[in-house]
Amino acid sequence: MRVLVVDDDREICDFMETFLSKDGIDVKTMSDPAQVADEVKSGGYHMVVLDLMMPGMDGVEVLQRIRRVDSDVAVCIFTGYPSLDTAVQSMKLDAADYLKKPFDPEEFRAVVDRVMRKKGLLRSPEEDLHRVIGETVRNLRKDNGLTLKQMARRTGLSVSLLSQIERAESSASISSLYKIAAALDVRLQDLFGDY
Repeated sequence: MRVLVVDDDREICDFMETFLSKDGIDVKTMSDPAQVADEVKSGGYHMVVLDLMMPGMDGVEVLQRIRRVDSDVAVCIFTGYPSLDTAVQSMKLDAADYLKKPFDPEEFRAVVDRVMRKKGLLRSPEEDLHRVIGETVRNLRKDNGLTLKQMARRTGLSVSLLSQIERAESSASISSLYKIAAALDVRLQDLFGDY
């Protein structure tokens, strides 16, 4: 995940860089709000952490400029001076969150996790297991030169269900996994890959 932190306070930038880097996040910091839109346009960021009160340009104006170049990037507003007016303006511009400084680190982590999950960058252990099973079943099926239709005939499961399992869109029952393993001539535990 790539995050851009924009704050005129160098200490806040340094803290956020250290804080987010510890969680394995690629962080860049900026102090000049006038350059943010160009950076977002070319930087491939998933999230922008934006201070509301900066000299020369406020965070709402920066957010407006960001939205002109990237409507998808998640923007989290940070402010030491929260107000209903700026909160409403931020939310109208599709801000992901609006947090008061100083912020609670766990509250901010929850915001980052929510953004990562929405961007498909964070999965729960259960989602990871579904993905591993799906990829393993698909690879074994293809290695055996079988189509979904042929697998359906061998297992007695529907093509739709098999497709959903392979795409990690459906949780397979133990009974279904057993039928799939038998059809592929592998052990049940082989379907779990290295999980």
